[in-house]
Amino acid sequence: MSKVLIIYTGGTFGMVYDHDKQHLVPANLDNIMQSLPVLEQLGIALGYHAFEKVIDSSNMKPHHWIELAKIIDKNYLQYDGFVVLHGTDTMAYTASGVSFLLENLNKPVIFTGAQIPLGEVRNDARENLVTSIQIAAAKQNNGSPMVQEVAIFFDDVLLRGNRAQKVESNQFDAFASENYPELAHSGIEITYNESALRRGIEVLPLIAHKKLEEQIGLIKLYPGITKEYLEMVFSMSAKGFVLETFGAGNAMTDEWFIKLLKKANANGKVVLSVSQCMGGIVMPDHYETGKHLVQAGVINGKDLTTEAAIAKMMFVLANMEESQWKEKLQHPLKGEMK
Repeated sequence: MSKVLIIYTGGTFGMVYDHDKQHLVPANLDNIMQSLPVLEQLGIALGYHAFEKVIDSSNMKPHHWIELAKIIDKNYLQYDGFVVLHGTDTMAYTASGVSFLLENLNKPVIFTGAQIPLGEVRNDARENLVTSIQIAAAKQNNGSPMVQEVAIFFDDVLLRGNRAQKVESNQFDAFASENYPELAHSGIEITYNESALRRGIEVLPLIAHKKLEEQIGLIKLYPGITKEYLEMVFSMSAKGFVLETFGAGNAMTDEWFIKLLKKANANGKVVLSVSQCMGGIVMPDHYETGKHLVQAGVINGKDLTTEAAIAKMMFVLANMEESQWKEKLQHPLKGEMK
């Protein structure tokens, strides 16, 4: 019998309506699981772990990513897979962060949640949880886990965690992965896209990293962004910045802007370019407006999502030598980019 650990962090999944407070509040994990007798019919041994204080995912911080990595590390040998119940708003950030923190991972860590709480008559919570558990317990013919990475399951679709982005707040299909195919689809049966799943992972002891560099910034370019604003941003103590550029990695070519980037680079600031577009890919040689960024020392983030770029920068800057930063940021570590 497969063993799966369910880790409850909070989020809409387990919310109940508090008539006194007149809004939704997190429910107790025991109460949530008692309302799901169907779990006993799965033929899967389940364990449970809840954050000491469950939270709305809007309050999720990088230290919570580290806490999740520690919980998985502590229970890694006792369980075949893990399901993390998490709010949708920052799920893609957390899934990305955890994917980098768990080195040598060769078991499934499936993030899921809900758009409508389990306590509502009509909800997506039940199916998301049941199928996530089944995916976390699934094995290949040789007995190894079917999924060997961090993923997000939502609305019948399994996506690589560090490739996913939240795209809907009012529909069940909350997540999309524009630059990488689905890992699996749930219909009458769960169909796995084995060509997209991570394979050939050497079985080594899990290493749960415990450091992230939080002193980084996010800059979204827009027409009319001012020199004064960017001077203020680059003067901050942040060690690195994710730069959301236009289209295929383009930006204005104003002399002051290029000088600011070169100055930031000379001062040891890391600047990583990603596209603002859903499904965008940074191709700096495609247009002259992108070549200027390369000359200014900006790193090519290729098809990284903003969520994955932020998490990756936090990880790389905290756990690798400065001489490795540029190389590691522009090459894949956990299938997060081409």
